[in-house]
Amino acid sequence: MSHSIDGLFGVAGKTALVTGGARGIGLMIARAFVENGAKVYISSRKADVCESVAAELSQSGECIAIAGDLSQPADVERVASEIAAREQELHILVNNAGNNWGAPLAEYDEAAWERVLSLNLKGLFHVTRELVPLLKNAGNAEDRNPARVINIGSIDGLHVPQFDTYAYAASKAAVHHLTHVLAKELGKDQITVNAIAPGFFPSKMTDWIFTHHGTELLARCPLGRFGEPEDMAGIAIFLASRAGAYVNGAVIPIDGGTIL
Repeated sequence: MSHSIDGLFGVAGKTALVTGGARGIGLMIARAFVENGAKVYISSRKADVCESVAAELSQSGECIAIAGDLSQPADVERVASEIAAREQELHILVNNAGNNWGAPLAEYDEAAWERVLSLNLKGLFHVTRELVPLLKNAGNAEDRNPARVINIGSIDGLHVPQFDTYAYAASKAAVHHLTHVLAKELGKDQITVNAIAPGFFPSKMTDWIFTHHGTELLARCPLGRFGEPEDMAGIAIFLASRAGAYVNGAVIPIDGGTIL
C-alpha cells in the first residue's frame, strides 16, 4: 500500500456531492475536490448561482450543478434520483447545506425553528438516507477504502454561542450526535460518517458577525485569525482520502482553538 502523499491524500477519480456547494464552506470544499481530480456535483437552492459556480469550477476539472431546496423532501428525492441516473457509485457526500437565524429569546418563533431545522438537520438526514445505496456501492472493504459522509456542524454545537442563534446551535449539536448514530449504523456497509465543526470562516452567513463582532472574535482565537479556504480544503481532503479511511464518528473542530 502506498504511503506517498498522492496515495494517502488523493481524491482523484472519486465522485462527490457537496450540498450548499455554491458558496461559503461548501464552495471551499467543492473547489478543493475539483482541483484535485474528483468529479463533483454541487447543489444549492438558486439554480442560476449553482450553474454559474459549476461552470467556473469546471475550468479546473469536472463540476455539475443540480439545483434543489434540500429542506423539501421532494427536492431531496429529485436530486438523489438525478445523481443515481448518472452514477452507479458516490464516494463522498458532504452535507453542508444550512441556514441560520438570530433573534432575542422572546421573539424566536416557530417559523425560525422550522426554517433552520428543516434544512440543517432533517434535510441532512434525508439526503444521506436517499444516497445510501450509491454510497454502499462505492465502499470497498478489500481496499480499506470506505465511502465517506462528511457533515458540516459548527463549534456552536460544541459550546454555548455568544449570539441569539438558538435553532442553529441546537441543530448543529444534533448534527454532531446524528453523525455518531449514523457512523455506527453505516460503518458495517463500509461508509464512514464524520463531522467538521468549523469556527469562523468567511461566508455570506457570517458577513454580519464579521462586520459587527470581528475584533472580539479574533481576540477569542489563540491563532488570531479567521479560517481560510485552505484550512477547510485540508480537513475535507483528509477525511475523503485514504489518510482518513479509519476515522469514523469523529467531530473535528476547525477553529484555531476558539472553543478552548
